[in-house]
Amino acid sequence: MTINIDELKKKIIYRSNYRGTKEMDKLLGTFIKKNINNLSYEDLVDLEKLLNIDDTNLYNYYTGVETDFEIEKNKINLLFKNFKY
Repeated sequence: MTINIDELKKKIIYRSNYRGTKEMDKLLGTFIKKNINNLSYEDLVDLEKLLNIDDTNLYNYYTGVETDFEIEKNKINLLFKNFKY
């Protein structure tokens, strides 16, 4: 099954705004809104992978809290890590 880029963007936007915690909804929603139209298809795939990480580990990664959870180092994850809300 192939998915076109517009469908992938819609899925990412939805998932970034309905995470389960209001803090992550706002943080990821703002991050996605600012960056989504500047990303390649490969970046969008990496972004979708980032959204599959649970809120606690993702927030800890963003804030720099040490965890045992390993997050891949790629362009999207570093862009998120350095995002100023």
